[in-house]
Amino acid sequence: MSSIFVNATELRAALTLAAIYILRMLGLFMVMPVLAILAVDFPDYTPWLVGIAIGGYGLTQAVLQIPMGMLSDKIGRKPVIVGGLLCFALGSLIAGMASDMTGLVIGRILQGAGAIAGAIMALAADVTRESQRTKVMAIIGISIGFSFYLALILGPIISTTYGLSGIFFITALLSITGIALVIFVVPNATNVAPSADTLPRLAQLKSLMLQPQLRLLNISVCLLHMLITILFVQLPQILIGTGIGLSEQWTWYLPVLLASIAGLLVLIRLAKIHPNAVIQISIIGMTMCFIGFAWLGESAVELWQLYGLAILFFIGFNYLEANIPALVSSIAPAGSKGSAMGIYASFQFFGAFLGGIISGLLISSFSENVLYTTCSVIGILWLIIISFLSHHERLKRVTLGINDTRYSVVEVITRLQTITGVKDITVVEDERVAYLKVDPKTFNLASAQQAVQ
Repeated sequence: MSSIFVNATELRAALTLAAIYILRMLGLFMVMPVLAILAVDFPDYTPWLVGIAIGGYGLTQAVLQIPMGMLSDKIGRKPVIVGGLLCFALGSLIAGMASDMTGLVIGRILQGAGAIAGAIMALAADVTRESQRTKVMAIIGISIGFSFYLALILGPIISTTYGLSGIFFITALLSITGIALVIFVVPNATNVAPSADTLPRLAQLKSLMLQPQLRLLNISVCLLHMLITILFVQLPQILIGTGIGLSEQWTWYLPVLLASIAGLLVLIRLAKIHPNAVIQISIIGMTMCFIGFAWLGESAVELWQLYGLAILFFIGFNYLEANIPALVSSIAPAGSKGSAMGIYASFQFFGAFLGGIISGLLISSFSENVLYTTCSVIGILWLIIISFLSHHERLKRVTLGINDTRYSVVEVITRLQTITGVKDITVVEDERVAYLKVDPKTFNLASAQQAVQ
C-alpha cells in the first residue's frame, strides 16, 4: 500500500512546500498588474524605471538560481530556503518603504535574490520515496501556476485598499509565514535523495548549454517570460484607457483567465496528435496579440478587442509555460535533469528582466507602437527558431540504488541495457545510483531492480 499512496509525511511535505511556493510567487506577481499604474505617483517616475521595477527581480533570480541550488547541497536545504525567504522579506520591506522609483527597483532586485526554487524541489525529493516523488513534485508544480492566476486577481484588489506599499508589506508578511512553515511544519529530510535529477551540477552545465534542442527550449522560455513581462508593463494602462479602473481590473482578468484555461485544455488534446504544431500555434497566438496592439495603434481599443487579444495571448502562454519544462525534462540526459532545469530557470527569469528593460527602453525612446511592433517581429523570429525543434517521445525517469557493490559501473550499465524499455543510463559511482530514462509502456521496474540489486 505504501508504494501506491503518499504517506502522511510526504503529504505534509507536498502541501507545505507548495504553500511556501504560493506565498513566495504571490509576492513576486501581485505587483505585476498594478505597478505600472501606481508607480506614476513617484517623483522620479519614468517608463524605463517601471520596466526595471517589474522585471528587475528576474536578474538576481537568473544569476543566483544555480548557485543557490548547489549551496543547498553543501549546507542543507532548510538554511538556504530560510535565507532566501529572509532576503525576499527584506526586499519587500525596502520596496514597501520606498519613496522613489530607485528604492522600489532596489527592493525588487533584492526580492529576486531569494532564489530558492532548486532547494525547495531538492527538499521535496529528500523527504519522499522515489515511488511517490513524481506525485509530490506535481502538487508543487500546480501551485506555481495557481499562484500566478491568484496574483492577477488579488493584486488589483489589495492595491485598491492598501496601495502599492501595502502589497509589498503583505508580501513581507507572507515570506515570514513561509519561514515559519519551513522551520516548524516542513518535515526534516528522512533521506537524502540522489540529487543529479533535482539540482544542477557544475560539470554538466557547459555541455547542456550547447545541446541544440535544449538551447531552443531555453531561448523559448526566455522569450516567453520577456513577452509576458512586456504585456504587464502595458496592459494595466490599456485597461485604464478602456474605462476599467484599477479596483475593477480583477473582474476583467478573471474571465480572461477562465477562457484561456478552456483554450489550454483544447490545445492539450490537440498536442496528443501534433505536439510541435501546437507549440507553433501557441506562439502564433501570443504574436497575434502584439500585432493586434500595433495595428490598433493610438486608437481607442474596444473592450471586445482587448478580451480577444488577451485570451489569445494567455492560451498560448499557459500551454508553453506547462509544456516547455516538460520537454526540457524529457530531452535532458539521464542524471542531468537538475542541471538542465537549473539552466532553464535562469533563462526564464532572465527573460522577465529582459522584458522590463526592453519595454522601458523602447517606450522612453520611441513609443508604445514601436514596442508592440518589436514584440511582433520577435514572435515571428521565435516561430522560425522553434521550427527546428525535433519531436521527442515522452520518457519516464527512474532512479535506482545500486546495493550490490560487486558490480562495476560498466557491469551495471551492461546489465541495465538488457532490460526492455531502458533508453538512457547514467551511473554515478559515488552515490551508488543509476539514473534511467525509460519507455513507461514497456519498462519493468522489478526487472531493473533485480539486475542491480
